[in-house]
Order: sequence, then structure tokens, then C-alpha cells
Amino acid sequence: MGGNALRAAVLGANDGLCSNLSLVMGVAGAIVDHRTVLLTGLAGLLAGACSMALGEWVSVTSARELAQREVRIEKREVEENPNEEREELQLIYESKGLTQREAGELSNALMKDERTALDALSREELGIDPQELGGSPWTAAITSFLLFAVGAVVPVIPFLFVKDHRAPVASVAAGGVGLFVIGAAISLFTGRNVLWSGTRQLLLGFAAAGATYAIGRAIGVAVTG
Repeated sequence: MGGNALRAAVLGANDGLCSNLSLVMGVAGAIVDHRTVLLTGLAGLLAGACSMALGEWVSVTSARELAQREVRIEKREVEENPNEEREELQLIYESKGLTQREAGELSNALMKDERTALDALSREELGIDPQELGGSPWTAAITSFLLFAVGAVVPVIPFLFVKDHRAPVASVAAGGVGLFVIGAAISLFTGRNVLWSGTRQLLLGFAAAGATYAIGRAIGVAVTG
């Protein structure tokens, strides 16, 4: 798995774990029954995963549409002003260290074929891979859905097996393990100490969960009182 893909996987799971742990603790703080907390956790998992998937699909689709538009504009410019586009390519290659002669020969060779010229201009001038155009929106959506769900299911699992007041405690414990593991994984990208990164993630996640638990508790007392 590439670095960017691994980073997306870790952050996606982190989003799911933090948001659903906070949601579950907020509802548990309101002193509602075990079944309600479980259903809320599952609903939060599905809602969050679907929202993340939709957001990724729209984001990638919009990026692809923008890239396609820019490539179409570049294609029209190649057809209408090939000399200007050749000069642009030459300047680009010169800026990368080629001599004027080398850049001129390379740009002339590329401009002999319209498809090759468009590919080179898209990559060099626009920074776009015309073959990929930012990737598949469906792949991004499905991946985002699964990664969020993986993190979000962690604080819900204890409620499937523990039926009494111990369920929230077990949920916090499972969430704590998940938070520390994710923090440790993040250290792969930041270069920070594994223990420090894991502990920081644990404390931040617990702070969010504690805040929502306290708010849920206050609301529950107000409503039942």
C-alpha cells in the first residue's frame, strides 16, 4: 500500500473511531437503555460512512470534471496554436535544466503527434495525468465507506456482547486501544515517538468522548428530571 493510501486509511479509520466513540458516549451519558445505545452506534456508523463516501465521490468527481475541462481547453489550444504550445513546452523543459537546444528538440518531437503533445502539456503545464484524472470516484467512495466503518465499529462492538452498565466502560476501553493504535500509526508519517503520538491521540479522543458524555448526562438529567 502506498504512502498516500496508507495515510488515507489511518485518517479515515480515525475519523470513524473518534466520531462514533463520542456519539456512543454522549448517548450513554444520557442514561438510556443498552439497546438504544447500540442502535445509535450502528446508526452513527452507517450515517457517517455514507456521508464520507458521498463526500469523497462528489470531491473526486468534481476534480475529474475540472481536470477534463482543462484538458479539453489544452487540446483546443494545441489544435489552434501549436507553435505557442511548443514554445511553452520548450520553456518548461528549459526551467527543468535542459539546454535551449535540447528543450527545443524535445518539444519539437513531442508536437509532431497531437496525442503525445496533449499528454505532455497536460502533465507538464497542468500537472494532470490525462489517463487517471485524479482516480475513480467509486473507488474513493467505497474505500472511504469501509475505512470509516472500520474505525466506527470499534466502540460499538462491546455493546453486542456486554448487556449491563459495563458496556460503556468496555466501549471506552476498546476505543482507547483503537485510538492509541491509530496514534502510533500516525507516527509513521510524522516521525514522532510512537508512545508520544499514541498517547496524544488517546487523550484527544478521550477528551472528545468525555465532553459528549458530560453533555449527554446533563441533557439526560434535564429531560428525565
